[in-house]
Amino acid sequence: MRKFCSDLEIERKIDSLLRKMTVEEKAGQLNQVGPSPVGGFEISLEEKQKMLAEGKITEEEFDRFLSEEKWDEQEDDIRTGRVGSFLGVRDARRCNHLQKIAVEQSRLGIPLLFGMDVIHGHRTMFPIPLAESCSWDETLFERTAQAAAVEAAADGIHWTFAPMLDIARDARWGRIAEGAGEDPYLASRYAAAKVRGFQGDDLTDPARILACAKHFIAYGAAIGGRDYNSADISLQTLWEVYMPPFIAACESGVATYMAAFNDLNGIPCSVNSYLLQDVLRDKLGFEGLVVSDAGSIWECIAHGVAADRKDAGKQALIAGIAIDMVSRCYLDFVPDMVLSGEIPEERLDEAVRQVLRLKYAKGLFDQPYTDETLEEKVTLCPEHRALARDAARKSMVLLKNNGILPMKKDCKIAVVGELSDIGSEMLGTWTLYGKGEETVTFIDALKTQNISFVYAPCCGVETPLDRQALQAVIIDADVVIAMVGELRDMSGEASSLSYIGLAGDQDEMLRLIKESNKPLVTVLVNGRPMAVGNAVSYSDAVLEAWHGGTETGNAIVDILFGDYNPSARLTTTFPNASGECPIYYNHVSTGRPTSDVRHSCKYIDSPLKPLYPFGYGLSYTTYTYNNLEVKALEDTLEVIVEVMNDGNMAGEETVQLYVQDVLASRARPVRELKGFKKICLQPGELQKVSLSVPVNSLGFYNDSMEYIVEPGEFKIYVGHDSEAELCQSVVL
Repeated sequence: MRKFCSDLEIERKIDSLLRKMTVEEKAGQLNQVGPSPVGGFEISLEEKQKMLAEGKITEEEFDRFLSEEKWDEQEDDIRTGRVGSFLGVRDARRCNHLQKIAVEQSRLGIPLLFGMDVIHGHRTMFPIPLAESCSWDETLFERTAQAAAVEAAADGIHWTFAPMLDIARDARWGRIAEGAGEDPYLASRYAAAKVRGFQGDDLTDPARILACAKHFIAYGAAIGGRDYNSADISLQTLWEVYMPPFIAACESGVATYMAAFNDLNGIPCSVNSYLLQDVLRDKLGFEGLVVSDAGSIWECIAHGVAADRKDAGKQALIAGIAIDMVSRCYLDFVPDMVLSGEIPEERLDEAVRQVLRLKYAKGLFDQPYTDETLEEKVTLCPEHRALARDAARKSMVLLKNNGILPMKKDCKIAVVGELSDIGSEMLGTWTLYGKGEETVTFIDALKTQNISFVYAPCCGVETPLDRQALQAVIIDADVVIAMVGELRDMSGEASSLSYIGLAGDQDEMLRLIKESNKPLVTVLVNGRPMAVGNAVSYSDAVLEAWHGGTETGNAIVDILFGDYNPSARLTTTFPNASGECPIYYNHVSTGRPTSDVRHSCKYIDSPLKPLYPFGYGLSYTTYTYNNLEVKALEDTLEVIVEVMNDGNMAGEETVQLYVQDVLASRARPVRELKGFKKICLQPGELQKVSLSVPVNSLGFYNDSMEYIVEPGEFKIYVGHDSEAELCQSVVL
């Protein structure tokens, strides 16, 4: 695992700085300033007033957030060493202005860190992470992170609070949009690629930024899919399901971790010594820095484990949080607690050492300023827009096609649905600086590519259906394309839903089109798996386009008209109804497995199978799997399968490998993804695909929390998705 700034010369410099620093200056290095009580973005006055009324912020904090003096220009605090990093400041000129004060006017000249939530792009927006994960393309994961880093770095940013690595099994949870879906193996490969993309091989490279593995841990296990809720899971589930992507990030050299908002089995992650010390430091060997989430330290008061902000700060610092994001619990109380002996100064010094080590690792002591000429050159550059288009195409999943796709460009096309022409709604959650007017809508793309069509919004997520307009626009059409789904603010942080079907009159619009006997192509634009069974039944084809980013419209046109053969595969299960959540493919075997038998594990008012399973996705060609061969070697299983493109179009297939432990001392998942490989096949081409599965990856944690691999029978499934039928058993 990568060690940050373990160079002895740098350690001596840190030691020298620590000897010069007052306890107030040390606490200042741990203080991250943000624009609002909830993090790196502004919130309304009404929202701040609600937080004040509920006791979530004090009168003093409320006044501070309303101060006429801009929060990001607290120049006196910078001069006196009371700020170590900023959250939400951007623009190279502004960052350089503040940095100049820290470097040239503060007593010790320690540079500032500028952090930002660069989740799926900066100004050029790529598909939301859940969408991009459907590409199953590690090279793409890395390239989009690198492009985002280039733009963010040119904007003065040193540090991104990404990637989000929370396994999400409940589509009601809004933040499912920010991660790689429900599977720990795929999420682990995603994690490693994103860390490589953001950080590169040299952290001092001014075109790279520090990555942050978040949220540590089990945030995606929030009960009921309600954001910020508790997570109550076994240690086995913690280590087998939620921990793997965080381990992968650590092994890839991630610079920082962020502690999660939630409590884990009753202990808030921000003050959880077991997680932050025993697990992260001792077991994983992480040597970097841990930052709190926005305000999560003071929220330990609401959790009921801290008496006040002073107590919360003390617990968090001792547990292992180095940087306090927004809440000022460290700045306001730690110096006095250190001077009184309530907190050992050695603990404070260790946290400060981690911050300084990170700043040295990024090269800020030698190169604190950003080149102010870069932003114009790299922002929304042709290369990034081309990458955004490619990423969007590779992320869009063809869910249904009765042969209507790909379409001919000379047919009579009617386009309906308000989402067809609202650029901002294509961008998705955590679009802090992407702009709607810079985004290609579906209507824009049709015009640019000279495809003839007629368009009427007719209906939106919140706009009622105009039946008269609908009938008028579709009457002469050969085919109707309807764009429906969610607004971007309906997924992401603080956007959990109890109902995940189509809102408003969108279903009704699709039903009326179906009744008109017009061929219907439905394009879904959304940030989560949706319960869209009705829409599927009404449609001749369904394309899951997600919130696809800056080039969404071009990517949709490329797919619908056959200029790109869709290749994406779902990384999250689509339920038939909201009430099926949480739903995921790798559930543990039960004593009464799902079947038509009355007394079995199922809902009596819902189909036995999900609407669409994990790994699912169609293409404009078809693939056949044959001749599966499994060889048990000493340390690995070597799996070979023949895959043939028996259609008429070249395409990419994602070969997926699943394993079932047939008999074990603990109930095991019905299937677990253990390998995949993307291949390109020409029409009629056959390829032998080889996949290796380490035997050590077939184990689990027993009742004593010992990781073991038990001998016995394992079934190996290889195919197109998690319901693959080609199977061979092997005995280890």
